[in-house]
Amino acid sequence: MFESFPLWPQRASTIAGQVDALYVFLVLLSLFMTAAIFTMILIFAIRYRRRPGVQAEQIEGSHKLEITWSIVPMGVFMVIFFWSAIIFFKQRTPPDGAGTVYVVAKQWMWKLQHEEGQREINQLHIPVGKDIKLIMTSQDVIHSFYVPAFRIKQDVLPGRYTTTWFHATKAGTYHLFCAEYCGTQHSGMIGQVVVMEPAEYQAWLSGGGVTQSLAQTGETMFQQLGCATCHRTDGQGRGPNLAGLYGSKVTLVDGRTLTADENYIRESILVPGVKIVSGFQPVMPVFQGLVTEEQLNSLIAYVKSLNPPPSGTAGTPSGVPAGAKLGEGQVQ
Repeated sequence: MFESFPLWPQRASTIAGQVDALYVFLVLLSLFMTAAIFTMILIFAIRYRRRPGVQAEQIEGSHKLEITWSIVPMGVFMVIFFWSAIIFFKQRTPPDGAGTVYVVAKQWMWKLQHEEGQREINQLHIPVGKDIKLIMTSQDVIHSFYVPAFRIKQDVLPGRYTTTWFHATKAGTYHLFCAEYCGTQHSGMIGQVVVMEPAEYQAWLSGGGVTQSLAQTGETMFQQLGCATCHRTDGQGRGPNLAGLYGSKVTLVDGRTLTADENYIRESILVPGVKIVSGFQPVMPVFQGLVTEEQLNSLIAYVKSLNPPPSGTAGTPSGVPAGAKLGEGQVQ
């Protein structure tokens, strides 16, 4: 109904209808309250206008009136809150098994890389009918990844990862904008999301000439940086076996417990001494400034791709505490 309306973006994702429903509700509620307020102003202005011998009656108080105009607005606000919260958490919780695309924003372009290894600039090709998770960071300032047709907008921050996801429902080409002012050429930081039929998408993947997946590129980088010297698969290195680290629980020396997500692994590579894991020493060198954002993405993809060990706690060699830090040598 709204697709022909020029101010209403096309809907092309599973979440778009829910966002639109909430938006329409807020607009109708605002129009209703505006009409009600001005109607009451008009009625009061006519009924209680100044006339000879007529005075307005003073109302000393009404508990029913006070309760009514307190409870009713609170009920309306709670409906808005819970409705918005449901949509918010749904948008912020990518489904299991979603395809992953790494996004690096910089002035003034979008650099994207698929799990399969394909790289793109200012374009994102994805298949229709599949959940897609975006893991995003900025190379310089704050940006914001905004696709109106999908009703998604997520800030992209320097120094950490933010995530969002979508499930495209219609093949087509959709606008991609930066929705956060990021410099003099902010208006030119635009791109396209190309949604393709599955067979067409597979043909596009095959025609890219890519020989390595993102995880395989990360494995090569892992060897080149000498990480395999300490992070041995037999558990005899100075660092822990990384198999099964992603998603596991990490216990720090101060007693805190963290989950080894992308941001944890990122920090462990760049500044490994910030969070020290119980039972390990901070012996890993700092890689901040030595690896690019794209190389960091590949290293994280490699760590995530490692299979859990066949026995024992995931990611923990014999005698090593669960969730050991990437670059911390085991206490002897």
